[in-house]
Amino acid sequence: MILDELRHPIVQAPMAGGASTPALAAAVSNAGGLGFLAAGYLIPRDVRAQIHATRELTDKPFGINIFVPDTSTVDGAELARYRDRLVAEAARYGVKLGDAVDEDDGWIGKLAVVREERVPVVSFTFGCPDSFVISELQDAGSTVVVTVTSAMEASKAAAAGADALCVQGAEAGAHRGTFRNADPLDDTALLPLLHKVSAAVDVPLIATGGLSSGGDVAAVLVAGAAAAQLGTMFLLCLEAGTNPLHRDALARAGRTAVTRAFTGRPARGLVNRFLKEHSDEAPAAYPHVHHMTANLRRAGDPEAMSLWAGQAHEFAQEVPAGELVTTLAADARTAIARAARRFS
Repeated sequence: MILDELRHPIVQAPMAGGASTPALAAAVSNAGGLGFLAAGYLIPRDVRAQIHATRELTDKPFGINIFVPDTSTVDGAELARYRDRLVAEAARYGVKLGDAVDEDDGWIGKLAVVREERVPVVSFTFGCPDSFVISELQDAGSTVVVTVTSAMEASKAAAAGADALCVQGAEAGAHRGTFRNADPLDDTALLPLLHKVSAAVDVPLIATGGLSSGGDVAAVLVAGAAAAQLGTMFLLCLEAGTNPLHRDALARAGRTAVTRAFTGRPARGLVNRFLKEHSDEAPAAYPHVHHMTANLRRAGDPEAMSLWAGQAHEFAQEVPAGELVTTLAADARTAIARAARRFS
């Protein structure tokens, strides 16, 4: 199990949309953690190119994350009403609304790429692949991780043969890794969710959601996780491909909220005008809404961007990713030792 071989049990979350880069993933892996690429929104050819670029920068294990296609039924009338609502937004920014298309994000092609490239770790979010998909990847030498947000999802993923689970608490930034487009069935915070999941399954767990310090890493390890995964804390790292407007927003104080307004799937981001004005009306329709709002999000106004962020975003720092990993690891060891002394 790769998680047991890491020098530091710290995972850099895969962040689709440009933030996760080969440079970021390689820096984390070179520092002793587990770096991740994000295949979401990329075409298979570009996924392969990113894998090759990462291998030019590190000989250590790294992972890649793939979106599982959603099969939920979409309410066409709700989607049409939401599109009508956004016409004024398109006029405001002088852009066209995108077509509300349904697609699978290149599912088959991306699976073929990661099998052929024998990526050390392949993780999935938005659902659990069929057991034969997991077996094929394992036969190709990959450790397979499935993101879960409830004990029920964890049981399904373990039954399908996943080697490990990424347990995502409600504090996490960006998309919830739920198996359905609608509001999450379980909005439990990370620590109690870890307890629920560990009681339901017997596989290694990666804990994620609102983690921002070595003390947080120590807490989830003590709670039974095999590793801690952080995403928002890496968004300001020098190697991250985070949009400059997003970087600026993260550096300022601000609360977060979960919304479907930008993509049609629940995701946590910094509260801005678009989120406040449209969250209540946004339908459960991913990737339809994602495509519909694409040009609005690219218009250059942070008040209309999806500024994904976890609940502890204000602690993110503009540092090299390797330095962040080693600092988190050192602080986690200190926190564990300090806690142990209280029981001596």
